[in-house]
Amino acid sequence: MSSRISVVINTLNEEKNIKRAILSVKKLADEIVVIDMESDDKTREIAESLGAKIFTHKKTGYVEPARNFAIGKATGDWILILDADEEVSQGLIPEIQKILKNSKADYYRIPRKNIIFGRFIKHSRWWPDMNIRLFRKGFVSWNEIIHTVPLTQGVGEDFPEKEDIAIIHHNYDSIEEYLERMNRYTTHHAKIKIDEGYKFSWKDIMVKPMAEFLSRYFYGQGYKDGLHGLALSLLQAFSEFIVYLKVWQTGKFEEQDLKLSEVASLFREQEKDLHYWQSNSFVNEGGGLLDRIRRKLKI
Repeated sequence: MSSRISVVINTLNEEKNIKRAILSVKKLADEIVVIDMESDDKTREIAESLGAKIFTHKKTGYVEPARNFAIGKATGDWILILDADEEVSQGLIPEIQKILKNSKADYYRIPRKNIIFGRFIKHSRWWPDMNIRLFRKGFVSWNEIIHTVPLTQGVGEDFPEKEDIAIIHHNYDSIEEYLERMNRYTTHHAKIKIDEGYKFSWKDIMVKPMAEFLSRYFYGQGYKDGLHGLALSLLQAFSEFIVYLKVWQTGKFEEQDLKLSEVASLFREQEKDLHYWQSNSFVNEGGGLLDRIRRKLKI
């Protein structure tokens, strides 16, 4: 006998997205629970017209503080968490239905396809973007820290990293949307660093953004995503830059003594890291020096 499943969606001014999200789970859900954070558009009306149960939660700036409240309103044996800008791919539905009939695990991580600036980003550390989204009620909970991994108990499993059984995330549609969210997220991330006891160092506004760029563009093979990969790697690096500047701002822009020679030396260190990752990527792709040697030897 299949268990009942509740699909839980948190919303704030999502009138352009909520219909797509709800319709994607109509064939799966025994109930759809929408937790709205005081939207002033037509989100609530659209969700209600599609049969969703509507509850209200105060605005929090990000979703994590409302997750447990939302789960508490669901009555199903199983919970599927969906964001309003996401949809369940039709290939994922039968896979979830199999689990509802016979499951040996208590929670599951599901891959997520991020659609950014009109394109599915297959690299740049955006795929497979595994997230815990399906679980037995009572086995998963969230703390209130932004972008944290939920707390789990019991046995967990991963869905295969396949595009046709992924959650589809319509992430960023425009640069303006990216920057607006970045401004909110970096404020919260800066506060977390301060609360954890981090002390600002001027070196971090150089080292941290560069590390983020290298990890996205080279280690995460962002170059395979073309201009999208380059742009997103730079935007993510910029986001790191802003986090540390906001920490500095919290300290009222306290001056730190630094010499030109120190800045130049740090730039040289960063340049070495850049050259290392460039060379490593060329070798992995069969290019650069290795490619020239092969041509000479006619391999």
